[in-house]
Amino acid sequence: MEDAAIVDLFLAREESAIRYTAEKYGARLRGIAQGILNDRTAAEECENDAYWEAWRRIPPHEPRDYLFAFLGRIIRHLAIDACRRRGADKRSALFCELTEELANCLPAPAGVEEAFNARALGEAINGFLSGCPARRRQLFVRRYWYFDSVEALSRRFGVSQSNVKTTLFRMRNDLKDYLLREGFEV
Repeated sequence: MEDAAIVDLFLAREESAIRYTAEKYGARLRGIAQGILNDRTAAEECENDAYWEAWRRIPPHEPRDYLFAFLGRIIRHLAIDACRRRGADKRSALFCELTEELANCLPAPAGVEEAFNARALGEAINGFLSGCPARRRQLFVRRYWYFDSVEALSRRFGVSQSNVKTTLFRMRNDLKDYLLREGFEV
């Protein structure tokens, strides 16, 4: 079923919207949560919570053209919140590690201006990524959005772990330079 039709079911408050969403995107959504939580049961709970949250948010949102991105953002936040609540040391350590990696190339929060600048920053990061070769862009997104390990990325892309680390290091430096050129203070 097409995303627009699924969103129409949500708007009509048809419970079948959840079933169709689960059939189409359930495995991918669980994969996002699993990557963050490293716990199948907790990932399934996040998936169910994501359907509930989608039910609450549609309407007013109507993500006809970006349903998976809409759901992916919801489940990612739910999984990160669950990780924080659980205090899962190993995954929290990974979350902190990835945050530190990006902290050196992203602007610091600016108080009230933070919300306003967040949209501009998001657009700038998207601009940077759109200018990257597809393979590098996928590597970056898999690492910093899906929380894939260096080992998993190495297997997925058929390169050595040192190649993955080097590529990510260079991309972070390139991102920093790009953001500086765009007028962000890093």
